[in-house]
Amino acid sequence: MKTTTKLWIGLGVLALLSPVGIYLPDKLKAGSAWGEWGADEMKNLVGYVPAGLEKIASVWNALMPDYAFKGMENAGLGHLSIAYIVSALVGIALCVGSGLLIGKLLSRKSSTIGKEK
Repeated sequence: MKTTTKLWIGLGVLALLSPVGIYLPDKLKAGSAWGEWGADEMKNLVGYVPAGLEKIASVWNALMPDYAFKGMENAGLGHLSIAYIVSALVGIALCVGSGLLIGKLLSRKSSTIGKEK
């Protein structure tokens, strides 16, 4: 089996396993994943919102907040699982697409170096 085939299979398995990120915290009553806190949750955890976070909190709005589609925030775990898998696939597609684009740009740039007319 080719290395790229193994890579795609591995990425597919990881995408399918991504809903574990909702089931385990729910089962263990663990709350949010470490480091994925918004300003409101940060205030609950440490008692204040760091000035830098408060300053830029409204600058970035995620395309899929909490890895779910808009309006699905309070949906059941089954629906959220599907949203997690779609989010993982979108992330994989964006990373692969970005990598291919950067690779093409860099290979084109390096092939023109030294070929001055």
